[in-house]
Amino acid sequence: MLDLIMSLAVPILSTSIGVSAAQDTTRVFEVTAKTVADWAVVNDGVMGGLSSSEFVDSGAGFAVFRGELSLDNNGGFASVRGVVPIGAMESHRGLALRVRGDGRSYQVRLRTNQQFDGVAYMAEFPTRAGAWQTIEIPFEAFEATYRGRKPRGAPDLVPGQIRQLGLLIGDKVEGPFRLDVEWIRPVG
Repeated sequence: MLDLIMSLAVPILSTSIGVSAAQDTTRVFEVTAKTVADWAVVNDGVMGGLSSSEFVDSGAGFAVFRGELSLDNNGGFASVRGVVPIGAMESHRGLALRVRGDGRSYQVRLRTNQQFDGVAYMAEFPTRAGAWQTIEIPFEAFEATYRGRKPRGAPDLVPGQIRQLGLLIGDKVEGPFRLDVEWIRPVG
């Protein structure tokens, strides 16, 4: 799939998103409207494109990933990402998302380091316009990708090594997009 992110002068992500310690000291990881301030926007502008996006608290109990996708200047993607604490996904079998979309397809992107560029693991999911959906994606469904290509020799995704989680739209359809996110959390 589309992964045209190029390594330019962008800071490495350093803050955790949505982490709290439960009473039994088990780490709880969840993305909600209250945790979006720690996410970074990474759009096709890193390679000259003109797409725009933001990830904001709606004030109504969910976050909003929205913007405008442009194909100008060889662009065509918009994304946001945040840091996952070490080991937060280790004992889980996948991710669950509670989202309301616009009828377009989106991707969940996972990375096993805190670098800006490199191999990512992606899973695409369709949305129904205006309808809340709960989507579960097992970790084995994530495929390695690097700038839109399947890299040779890429290792399988190891959940305990996940360090970044992101959302991306790159469906080659110009225009506005919007994905409401009530939560993203590990399952199993």
